[in-house]
Amino acid sequence: MIRPLLVLRPEPGASETLFKARAMGLEAVAAPLFTIRPLDWDLPDRLPEAVLLTSANAARHGGPGLSKLTDLPAYAVGVATAEAAREAGFGRVATGDGDAEAILAHARRDGVRAILHLAGREHREVMPDDIDIDRRVIYAAEAVEALPEAARVALPDAVALLHSPRAARLFARLVDPAGIAIAAISPAALTAAGPGWRIAESAGRPTDASLLAVAAKLCNQRR
Repeated sequence: MIRPLLVLRPEPGASETLFKARAMGLEAVAAPLFTIRPLDWDLPDRLPEAVLLTSANAARHGGPGLSKLTDLPAYAVGVATAEAAREAGFGRVATGDGDAEAILAHARRDGVRAILHLAGREHREVMPDDIDIDRRVIYAAEAVEALPEAARVALPDAVALLHSPRAARLFARLVDPAGIAIAAISPAALTAAGPGWRIAESAGRPTDASLLAVAAKLCNQRR
């Protein structure tokens, strides 16, 4: 019997992953560990040359200020972030399939020397020597205090999807890892989850498609 898949990322990403997983024939259940909350923020006095988006939530929760930036080129980490940027109105979007350093290298090759980073409250700072980064925190991902009921029902049989190092650390605090299988979106997320899991694997690339491919393999293992 196929194992259920536990999707822990916040909405609307959770529903997007559910749709993809069910299209693959997986029995997916959503139990978000975070709720996204927009924050007040101000535009810089002088507009930068470009915008850096390291999360799709930055494009989804930028508020009115975001519309004043959409004529600028956007540099997005990941396909989902790039899609969210286009939906928000950005017409020129460069997509990176690695991390923030990789997409900044792309911006550097394009001649960008000043960029506005729209970030979440919990973010990994990137400080290149040759690009001036103005960082604005525009949303917060509020963590749950207890494991959602849907997750308690699905575990330990379910394979848990970990979309970020922060989610991995929180999930590890909320459960006993023994007997649980996890699929992490990156080696960094896998490391953040720590030891003790029944099975722990990371995706070959930091994309939802790669993560779901790993998860499908784990879900199809015998119980």
